[in-house]
Amino acid sequence: MRWTDRLPSGPLAFLLVGATAAGVHYLVALVLHDLIGVPAGWANPLAFACAFPVSYLGHRSLTFKGIQVPHRQALPRFLSVALTSFVVNQLLLLALLRWTPVPFWLALGFTLVAVAVGTYLLSRFWAFAAQQQA
Repeated sequence: MRWTDRLPSGPLAFLLVGATAAGVHYLVALVLHDLIGVPAGWANPLAFACAFPVSYLGHRSLTFKGIQVPHRQALPRFLSVALTSFVVNQLLLLALLRWTPVPFWLALGFTLVAVAVGTYLLSRFWAFAAQQQA
């Protein structure tokens, strides 16, 4: 028995892995933006790049551990899902920063939560879904 077999899977694991990846994203973005002075438009994608491996490996190992899909299928699909989610995140973040008085830390937190549901659904039913035989 692997140690990951004792950890939750499914929606609870998605929440835990997603929160961990979002935490990495959020903290890296805040450090880059608030402490180093990187503009929000660059801090957010750099933070995404740091959080992506946490997300993919966590979801592959925990959330969808019962689904045996090879990396050559799951990784490009999950990357597509993550990049699509990130584009929505980036557009929403930049819109909030431009047209509202909301501070960066709050706008970023809101956008990370807002795209999570779509990411789960696309991951569950496409990225980590077994291919159907014709």
